[in-house]
Amino acid sequence: MVGGLVATVALPAFAAGAAKTDEGSVTVQQMAVDDAQTFVAASDANASELTRESYAATTAEEIEKKKAEEAAAERARAAAAAAAAAAAAASRSSAPIDIAMTSPGSGEVRWPILNFTKGRGLWDSGYHQGVDLLASCGTPLYAAAAGVVKVSQESYGGYGVGVSIDHVIGGQRVNTLYGHMTYGSRQVSVGQTVSAGQLIGFVGSTGSSTACHLHFEVHINGGVVDPWAWLQSNAG
Repeated sequence: MVGGLVATVALPAFAAGAAKTDEGSVTVQQMAVDDAQTFVAASDANASELTRESYAATTAEEIEKKKAEEAAAERARAAAAAAAAAAAAASRSSAPIDIAMTSPGSGEVRWPILNFTKGRGLWDSGYHQGVDLLASCGTPLYAAAAGVVKVSQESYGGYGVGVSIDHVIGGQRVNTLYGHMTYGSRQVSVGQTVSAGQLIGFVGSTGSSTACHLHFEVHINGGVVDPWAWLQSNAG
């Protein structure tokens, strides 16, 4: 019985091998060699070595520390941007208004601003039809002469907050223009009659401007004239 069981169990395993040859018998070892499966080891694969430079952190603590540092840097950048925006807004905000102020002098023509530094003049640095009179934002601005307000706008092209006044001086049609005023500081409206030296607004840096100043223009009979020379000859 034992011999029969051995033959029954062993026969299927070697039956296919026995059919491979018509020439004599083969041993169990020969069949094992012929039918053995092949295994290729990845002995030729290139191993790559990770270096510390290829990653920023190796532990959870280092990762959290790096995240905290990045968050702090971002908060610092945001705070700096907010401070700069606040400073810019403050320089353009409405200034305190004293409507009783008037430009000193008794002449027909007055200086439109006091305590200033002369900047660019007529045609300086390209297309520049006026003179820049530099002063701190919030410095009072006055009508250079009596007249009627032609323009009074919060957004007057590149002039930003601007006012334009028509005058008749010495029998000539004169127009004066005041640009880059502070937002909300205009004291006059279109069609209003103003007197020489009357407060009309405050210095700002609106429109095409990079610093607080008054851009002042003078046009006589429709033509551009040098406003600096005109003021020096007539203001008093």
